[in-house]
Amino acid sequence: MSGTKAAIRTATTPRSLAAVLLARRGVVYLPGGGDVLEPAGDVGAALLEADLVERGYLVAAPLRAAFAALDARALGAMGRALLQDIDRETGADRPHEPLLRGFPDSTPHDTYAHYVDRVLTVLFQRSEQPCVLCGAVDAVVPVAPCAHLVCGTCFDGADFSACPVCERRIDPADPFLRPKRPRRLFARRPAPPQRLRLIAYGGDLSDRQHDAAQELDTLLARTGALSPQDTDDLDALLAVRTRDGLDRLPTAVPGRETKARLVAWLLADPATLPTTLPFATALVDTATDVLRVLAVRSGGDAGLVEIPRFARVSRPLRRALLSALDALDPARAAQDMRRYRRAWIHAAELLHPFEHTDRYPGAALAFAALRGTALGDDALSLALRKAADGVDGIDVTGPVVTVRTWAGQVETALAGRDLRRALALLQQRPGELVRRLDHLLRLAGDGGGDGDEERAVVAALERAVGRVAPAVVLSALGAIRTRTRERTVRVFFPKGAAARAHVTDDGRPALPAALVRSVAGVLTAEMLRRAGEAAPVEVAVVDAALDGVVAPFTERTASRALVTLPRGSELAVPDGRTLRLFLHWMESPASGRTDLDLSAAMFDADWRHMGECDYTRLRYEGTAAVHSGDLQDAPPPLGASEFVDLDLERLAEAGVRYVVAVVYSYNNVPFGDLADAFAGLMVRDAPGNEGPVFDARAVEQRFDLTGSSRACVPLLVDVQARTMRWLDVVKGVTGTQHAVWRHAHALATLAHRLTELFASGARVGLGELAVWQAAARAATVVLRHTDGSRSVYARRDGEDVAGFAARIGSPETDVPGPSARPRLAFLMRGDVELPDGSEVFALYPYAQDATRVRLLAAPDVVTAFAPR
Repeated sequence: MSGTKAAIRTATTPRSLAAVLLARRGVVYLPGGGDVLEPAGDVGAALLEADLVERGYLVAAPLRAAFAALDARALGAMGRALLQDIDRETGADRPHEPLLRGFPDSTPHDTYAHYVDRVLTVLFQRSEQPCVLCGAVDAVVPVAPCAHLVCGTCFDGADFSACPVCERRIDPADPFLRPKRPRRLFARRPAPPQRLRLIAYGGDLSDRQHDAAQELDTLLARTGALSPQDTDDLDALLAVRTRDGLDRLPTAVPGRETKARLVAWLLADPATLPTTLPFATALVDTATDVLRVLAVRSGGDAGLVEIPRFARVSRPLRRALLSALDALDPARAAQDMRRYRRAWIHAAELLHPFEHTDRYPGAALAFAALRGTALGDDALSLALRKAADGVDGIDVTGPVVTVRTWAGQVETALAGRDLRRALALLQQRPGELVRRLDHLLRLAGDGGGDGDEERAVVAALERAVGRVAPAVVLSALGAIRTRTRERTVRVFFPKGAAARAHVTDDGRPALPAALVRSVAGVLTAEMLRRAGEAAPVEVAVVDAALDGVVAPFTERTASRALVTLPRGSELAVPDGRTLRLFLHWMESPASGRTDLDLSAAMFDADWRHMGECDYTRLRYEGTAAVHSGDLQDAPPPLGASEFVDLDLERLAEAGVRYVVAVVYSYNNVPFGDLADAFAGLMVRDAPGNEGPVFDARAVEQRFDLTGSSRACVPLLVDVQARTMRWLDVVKGVTGTQHAVWRHAHALATLAHRLTELFASGARVGLGELAVWQAAARAATVVLRHTDGSRSVYARRDGEDVAGFAARIGSPETDVPGPSARPRLAFLMRGDVELPDGSEVFALYPYAQDATRVRLLAAPDVVTAFAPR
């Protein structure tokens, strides 16, 4: 197999079950039984443990003992597989050799002079002539395969890893590439990363099926769309599960896209259709569910952002899907179909609904309303008129079948300022009422009067909010509570295949403060009520640092990342340490030659562009920011890597306030066409070129570059506040030759407005959700502050949940009572010892053992507020 094909296969192969459980639970399973001919012993276990520690993982005592008891050969095979999975997560499974192997020390101080030397070499250098730059004789040689004439005196072959002139990879055996100089060892051992995590012993391989089933249940219970990584994990967990024992699967799946993937999996095996068909069709409760299933089984997106050409549908499956559609209200089904009219017309070609009007009259009527089928005296028309008898919303009295859409009625009512009619319609679909809450409040305020219309909206909200998904409620709460002040711009995240942020003018007037307090109170009270339905605990612990972590939203477009950090979250950067951005990519036949560029844009406190560190400027203010050089292609198997070092102290001295990291595709090749593409962030202690250029132990974040985008803005650093904000958005660009200076204004606008959005409170934070859960479920709440101090809050006699929640974080603390171990914890770092069976969210799990406690992810914290 060629190197290119091997690279593509590696980049697109989903995680194994072992890798999924390791990433999600931090658990390792070992082969059990059999004769142990040569136990690995403490020495073998220690060797593997040392390799794991160097990658940022600790080994629990039971796992270390299990390593030692394992046969030496079995431990070697298992250890190699374990390390390979870990290296793939951090990016250490790829070679990382920048253009300048002595980076950052060997990076040229004058980028322009370096560029001029390269141009002069191309224009005037001739073979068998002295070097045009230094005059050296017999020092100029051609390099293969580009054949550029390079002077070994001017360009150090021990430092360059590619052609110094065109900056493309050359034959590794070319004499110009001399052995690189060894990098200096660390003067001291690097500090452990924030993501340092304990790996626990899960038992033998048979035990992992039980844990896999638990993880599957967790994903199926999520109320919102899964992230791409969670979607991949869902597919991996389903792939190892048999289709018997369906009673162990939930009979209702709240997430529409998750449900579609489950139903498509149930229907994938023709041999089990007699068993799986009834179960699968019972899960379907909207027409769009059927369309999602058709899309997923055709290799498409369950979110219907991009709808593929549907795959062939077998006769039994056709009947099952028509049966599911027939069980729905025809008018409601027809209205849903109109949202994706073209896709449904294609689906009708596969389902043949008019061939089965006698068996599935409701489905046939819905398709007829979608297509506007002409009515006459034929058999089909008679069957459609009969099916429409008693159906409200579908009209068969005219020349064609028509449907009165619910959305059209709502829009008509809103356009006509008929608030009473709009509220009556929207209460039929509570989620839509909450989504349109701002519009309704503005409409009520424009009506004048004594506030009756505002009270009507609040009353309608009170009746509807109990049936609304938590993500919708939280989104509305964040948006409404910031509406007491007028803003000049709004930021949208439109549904799509990539996380695009759209900035537009905001002409909405501010809402009255009293009205905002009333509406926010209704939404908050509903969240507190739902939190109180969970099992009570005596003590809960909450980290105040979680206030900077945003509750996840638009997860559908989140990047596959080492640390699942919700978009918009802000984390502290340790003082006195260097940030190293990294980028790696590898070309594929689909991409051809591809040049990605890692860049950092510098802005002052007013978001004025101060400069950049990229291929046009390899150094910014000396050593404040240093680039590793511009590799302009990435052939397999080596690929290409670029790095940017950021010294926050020197950047602050230079007057820089914000640093925005960005990755551009210089020649406009989509990231998704590449065999491999990822970027990330390391936090380093060592200055200069001490230590390896890529250190897996120092990696704090690694994320994939995928999709059709050509520019990615992953994060920004607030140099003064010493914080990093995770943005994870793509930026629309056109043409080629992308560079920071061409997009500086657009970058400033995007980063500035996103920072304003996330800092304004318009997105509910995980810290708030944690306080609500703790106040509703615990008698005592311990709040851990970022300086290490603690405050204790005990629920007082007669104090309701809302009052208790409002007091947590205030100076009104209580005297600590008898110490009880917490059984509910929301932590930035999992360094609290909890009893078995506890629930814990920890952004960095650290010492939390998934075999003893229930580890929650950020989406699970949101799902805990789902209506029951």
